Amino acid sequence: MTDQPMMRVLAGEAAKVPPVWLMRQAGRYLPEYRKLREAAGSFLELCYTPDLAVEITMQPVRRFDFDAAILFSDILVVPDGMGIGVGFEDGHGPALDPVRSAAGLRGLDPDRVIGHCAPVYEAVSAIRDALAPEKTLIGFAGGVWTVATYVVEGGSSRNFETIKQWMWSDPAGFDRLIDMLTAATIAHLSRQIDAGADCVQIFESWAGALAEPEFHRYVVAPTRRIVEALRARHKTTPVIGFPRAAGRMIDGYAAATGVTAVGLDTGVPLKQAQVIQKSVPVQGNLDPILLAAGGPALTERIVEIGTGLAGGPHIFNLGHGIVPQTPPDHVAGLVATLRGMA
Repeated sequence: MTDQPMMRVLAGEAAKVPPVWLMRQAGRYLPEYRKLREAAGSFLELCYTPDLAVEITMQPVRRFDFDAAILFSDILVVPDGMGIGVGFEDGHGPALDPVRSAAGLRGLDPDRVIGHCAPVYEAVSAIRDALAPEKTLIGFAGGVWTVATYVVEGGSSRNFETIKQWMWSDPAGFDRLIDMLTAATIAHLSRQIDAGADCVQIFESWAGALAEPEFHRYVVAPTRRIVEALRARHKTTPVIGFPRAAGRMIDGYAAATGVTAVGLDTGVPLKQAQVIQKSVPVQGNLDPILLAAGGPALTERIVEIGTGLAGGPHIFNLGHGIVPQTPPDHVAGLVATLRGMA
């Protein structure tokens, strides 16, 4: 592990040049991905076909020489494995058979996820074999709250009205869903580590939809349970938590959850990031739209973030995923600018 720049940072080392990877680095902005996607059929078929998942995962590492590869998969393989119908509509995102009451939990089984996702773990193992030893392999899962929003809303949501109605009107029933998703997520992440993932990330993309009491109950508490379970099984495997749009609530997130490092969204100011960095490594947080726009403003911000967080352990990344309109040349320029700061 000492040969991997990202793992050294996760161990608390401040690197002269921060290791870099980007959320959604394998995806629609790459012509080689689009070509493969057109020939493959459904999106879930990509996730569940090991050879395709390996190829897609490796594409951006080959092209940009990132310091890490992140498994090509999706956070919704967990509810899919539990028995919730999941589909993806081109141009419209995910569509699920919604679960909106405790009665809807009947027939769902967290224990089925491991068997259902066996091709995912096969891909993890093959990716680790294909990666150079100095490259880190990142496994991942969605945060429990975030996955629950898709399960209850039946897809993406702007105001999360349906899930909040259930959350407040039947907390005992809703807690059963949270418990099931937590158990499934622990198993899914643990199996990825068994298969060869060097570290894992929890994507809590909709953390910002909650007020502080609910943030602690449905983001912090499940994350803490996941981290504790993983530490019991995999004592040295780092866990990165990414509570997107949590605002000031991110300040105590690492201590409350026990995560190894904290992913920073675009809205976290550098001064706040520097405070968090005194306790744990941080990851982030370039605006994905700025990466797409390019030009002098992009270069200036890369240098600003890189130098502003150089005093502690920092992994360079975006504040959220790459957007499809991003020119690949801008990504290559980002990597060159960072490594030119040495």
